[in-house]
Amino acid sequence: MNPFEMMKIKPLFETFTQDHPKLLMFIAAMGGAVDKDSIIEMKMTTSDGQTMKTNIKVNDNDLELFQELSKLIKK
Repeated sequence: MNPFEMMKIKPLFETFTQDHPKLLMFIAAMGGAVDKDSIIEMKMTTSDGQTMKTNIKVNDNDLELFQELSKLIKK
């Protein structure tokens, strides 16, 4: 992602985190609790009731990302 795209997303992300502060708290807590082979699942339900769900099995590369995100959020 180029820097100009990042600058465009930054205010949108800031508004999102203000509107949904529990998500960042969850990610921060998850960073300290997640370990290799943990399963992270996401589910979305549309306004008309349709659902989509996916999950990932955490690998070693993912761990570093979650730990760094957790540190950033806790600052």
